[in-house]
Amino acid sequence: MTPPPRSAIRPGLTVDIVQKQDQPTGKLTRGVVAQLLTRSPTHPHGIKVRLTSGQVGRVQAVVGQDAAG
Repeated sequence: MTPPPRSAIRPGLTVDIVQKQDQPTGKLTRGVVAQLLTRSPTHPHGIKVRLTSGQVGRVQAVVGQDAAG
């Protein structure tokens, strides 16, 4: 599964991320994007984001749209 590009991710979207400590197991955490931290258009391990909960990780999949989208 290829992680989505930066253009597909924006604040307010619900996404699944893998946090640094969960990389060996691949455990996903679901949350709402608060901020994009990776500036490049793509990254082989996923675009790094901060969730509204404060957790930081790399996006593996976009789950849902925000209310405005």
